[in-house]
Amino acid sequence: MVPTNAKNFLLAVIVTTACYSAPLGADDTIAADNPDDTSISALGDADKGKRTFNRCRSCHAISDNMKHRIGPNLYGIFGREAGSTDKFRYSKALSEASFIWTESKINQWLTKPSAYLPGNKMQFAGVKKEQDRKNLIAYLRTVTVEQD
Repeated sequence: MVPTNAKNFLLAVIVTTACYSAPLGADDTIAADNPDDTSISALGDADKGKRTFNRCRSCHAISDNMKHRIGPNLYGIFGREAGSTDKFRYSKALSEASFIWTESKINQWLTKPSAYLPGNKMQFAGVKKEQDRKNLIAYLRTVTVEQD
């Protein structure tokens, strides 16, 4: 037999845990919605990401003063609404997308753009290796974030 105080304590622990524990995958949701979250780039190596970016360089600029190429300039991408860059003609899928670019969203996009947002016009198979994506996102954080 468990004493009453112990029962109340155990009940409080169970209720508190149920109410305040994040469900599986909740961290991804929170990170996916926060453009300031750096949990993915923190696990990457920007120097290695620069090498990975060589696959992207022919289509994407990454500097504030550069024009769009085949793809939009990625400068200031973190926190930008999808399909919203001035003077770039996006696919209907991206123009109608309603999300903000975060590390989590970029990671999902880079895995396989055609699967992440069907109907987009980016002709890129994706970055298959998870660590390569982390490295690339770390690099993008260093070169595309507006400097104060």
